[in-house]
Amino acid sequence: MQRNYQPAILEKKWQKIWEETGIYRQYTRKKKFYVLDMFPYPSGAGLHVGHPRGYIATDIIARFKQLQGYGVLHPMGWDAFGLPAEQYALKNKLHPSVSVKKNILTFKKQLAKIGFTYDWEREINTTDPEYYRWTQWIFLQMYKKGLAYESFDPINWCPSCKTGLANEDLEQGKCERCGSVVEKKPMRQWVLAMTQYADRLLRDLDRPELEWNESIKDQQRNWIGRSEGVEIIFPIAGTESKIRVFTTRVDTIFGCTYVVVAPEHPLINELATNITNIQDVRGYVKRAASKSDLERTELAKEK
Repeated sequence: MQRNYQPAILEKKWQKIWEETGIYRQYTRKKKFYVLDMFPYPSGAGLHVGHPRGYIATDIIARFKQLQGYGVLHPMGWDAFGLPAEQYALKNKLHPSVSVKKNILTFKKQLAKIGFTYDWEREINTTDPEYYRWTQWIFLQMYKKGLAYESFDPINWCPSCKTGLANEDLEQGKCERCGSVVEKKPMRQWVLAMTQYADRLLRDLDRPELEWNESIKDQQRNWIGRSEGVEIIFPIAGTESKIRVFTTRVDTIFGCTYVVVAPEHPLINELATNITNIQDVRGYVKRAASKSDLERTELAKEK
């Protein structure tokens, strides 16, 4: 056994050999297998422990499939657009293009040291015009088909970062980046008419070649959220306004005694002069604006 084992020297040697020989670029094999990781945000000075935690698991799968004779495509890239990269650039007083490029170099060196089976010839950067021209092309195809349209809908809004946030970017109703209380704010935005192709999405989940765990498929079905029912139009007494309601149980409609509207529903402002406790209602609307969707749908709360 070698007594003076020097991993820093040996690892560099073999990393160089792996790259020069293209050991992870075996695409001539007949059997193909695709392994895709979530691309990291290049918004920090380097990797954190959560990165290799997930990447090691997928790397095990990639190596196992290579040993089974598959030509494995295992790419890596950088999710460089958006709030994380912007916030890092502002914090360090750098232009985003400079900070992103600098961070990518660091991330790439660290990933190479770990020895993942990535084919760096397939590297992707979402800020590369040659990449996002295709995301723009996809959007244009959906727009031409009437599947992309402008709408005015409430979003999670961080007043400090001055940007919209996904539900995953919230921590107990606060922005995970700056800690500010997030509010619901109506914004003009582009949305996709997913309901027009929801049936196709659901059908494709049952395709035999989609070898997903059933729990993952259930998550996708719940996310698609398709329900069968009817829309009913109720006239509002004493006004010329009407409200459209969707229900999956039209057979119970004769027992309907009232209709609940969301705090951000435009009818609240439209009928403000008809609401006797409008100040209480506006106070509730303001409180609701700072709650996440999960908090607003919590059932174990005082009525």
